[in-house]
Amino acid sequence: MLSEGIKAPAFSGKDQDGNKISLASFKGKKLVLYFYPEDDTPTCTEQACNLRDNYALLKQNGFEVVGVSPDAGAKHLKFKAKYSLPFTLIADSDMKIINKYGVWGEKNMYGRKYMGIIRYTFVINEKGKIQAIIRKPKVKQHAEEIIRKFEEAKLK
Repeated sequence: MLSEGIKAPAFSGKDQDGNKISLASFKGKKLVLYFYPEDDTPTCTEQACNLRDNYALLKQNGFEVVGVSPDAGAKHLKFKAKYSLPFTLIADSDMKIINKYGVWGEKNMYGRKYMGIIRYTFVINEKGKIQAIIRKPKVKQHAEEIIRKFEEAKLK
């Protein structure tokens, strides 16, 4: 399991348009790397729309935003267009990034156990280190939570 203060694992993948995106693409910038289970599901949509609605605030605080799920690029493209999402979505169908960040695991819904993406957000600082990890983010207040956790981590 990853922890705060360590170097973020390097990654590369394709975005919704087929462009290569990597951790190195964000060198010198603060990055919000959020993992979510699936495009166009209720909770994932709420989370994405909260980030969209507060995107200007996140940018004002110096953050770039990238979402990651195992969905294909074409599905990401539709999701991004449907909700006018201003940030990048990485299609991690082979789950290389998901596994590097340790967000695949056992979940429990209504007493049924199954394997899937565990909702996590990693806030990576300008030096490429994990500044904050948000486990089970509050999807309706996620942007504010990101800013608060980043600031709290700087004080440690």
